[in-house]
Amino acid sequence: LAQSTESVGEYFVWLIIIFAILIPLLTMKLFSYDKRNRTDQILLTSPVSVTGIVLGKYFAALSVFLITLVLSFVFPVILFIIGKPVLSETIGTYVGFIFIWSVFIAIGICISSMTESQVVSAILTFVVLFVLYLIEMVAGSVNNQITKTVLGWFSVFGRYEDFKNGIFNISSIVYYISFVFVALFLTARNIERRRYS
Repeated sequence: LAQSTESVGEYFVWLIIIFAILIPLLTMKLFSYDKRNRTDQILLTSPVSVTGIVLGKYFAALSVFLITLVLSFVFPVILFIIGKPVLSETIGTYVGFIFIWSVFIAIGICISSMTESQVVSAILTFVVLFVLYLIEMVAGSVNNQITKTVLGWFSVFGRYEDFKNGIFNISSIVYYISFVFVALFLTARNIERRRYS
């Protein structure tokens, strides 16, 4: 039982690491490509709102992930056939994974809207995601409570632990949704400035 549950957790930890590498490649051209080739002018002069443009690209990228996620259902199904993993932890792991992926994509889109270079966009996105990972490691070794609290604000991975353990913490859900909202809001502002520049 414990081994089966641990296998699910380890499986998703590796998926998070793999997708953290793939996300910059997925999001790097969502806005930077259009800016570089001036095709963004077509979008900016269209009757579609900036919010609609940002959400459209965001959910398009997110749908790619969801397709990948559906394909990953094979592994938990096999575990349930040959073992007895805890259902709440398996579901929580999936839900937490979706939230982390949503945040990563929002960050990638935001950075893509800041530059015309796809390479720069990919590198910056990877660096930001790596820094978020380092923050989690540093926060665990810091003794100063104020510093730990500040680092906790950016602890994207730390809140995933609750979901992995089958705990659906409302504050963690609100945190992820708020993170996505802020990143997409900043993206919309970047596009808005370009519309009127």
